[in-house]
Amino acid sequence: MTPLLTAEAVTVRYGSLAALDGVDLRVALGQRHALIGPNGAGKTTLLDVLAGATRPAAGRVRLAGRDVTRLGPAARARRGVGRIHQRPAVWGSLTARENVLVAALPRAVRTGRWHPAARRRAAGRTADALLARVGLGDLAAVPAGQLAHGQRRQVEIAVALAGRPRLLLLDEPAAGLSAAEVGWLVEFLRGLPRAVAVLLVEHRLDLVYALCDTVTVLRDGRTLAAGSPAEIRASGPVREAYAEGMT
Repeated sequence: MTPLLTAEAVTVRYGSLAALDGVDLRVALGQRHALIGPNGAGKTTLLDVLAGATRPAAGRVRLAGRDVTRLGPAARARRGVGRIHQRPAVWGSLTARENVLVAALPRAVRTGRWHPAARRRAAGRTADALLARVGLGDLAAVPAGQLAHGQRRQVEIAVALAGRPRLLLLDEPAAGLSAAEVGWLVEFLRGLPRAVAVLLVEHRLDLVYALCDTVTVLRDGRTLAAGSPAEIRASGPVREAYAEGMT
């Protein structure tokens, strides 16, 4: 498959500690790719590098063949990188619709709608459609701070999709969700258009195996293994790294 994202020999150091040490990663167009590994393996640090929040000490990041290593989060977002954080990052004082509207407005500008009223109408249509898509159409007018944890996660997903990303980065999206909400999340991500690649960090291996076609395992800032879910399940070194729970 054609690579959408390529990370080459990425290294991140905090003093004498190498949080990442020469990590390579490829995410293909439309791929559902998981990053797993024990706590402290470097998974979130790698997402930070890919999103532009952390600049590596060495290595390169390419998006659709273009070197974006030195670009920050806003510039990468404009180039099609969306991110969902470990804890839902929404504005609690704004309604669910207003949260998505803020994210949709820049897209309305980039598509040539220069008149303020036209921009707002276009962004409003996007916000309404996305909230309906994530199942929150009836709660659009509710302040995000009053929503349940799982609902705030749904708002954040709608916010991320408002920018029409080519690559969606998710950091433990199932954290704090009920079994029913995890089931919804798997089905929702599975149903995203194949024009959107998904790279997620997740501890819930049932979710990883149900959703992803490729898995990369990190340990101590290095790549331990990479392959299909079946290959990862059968890997002795991966079982060792987890010690238990690899079923």
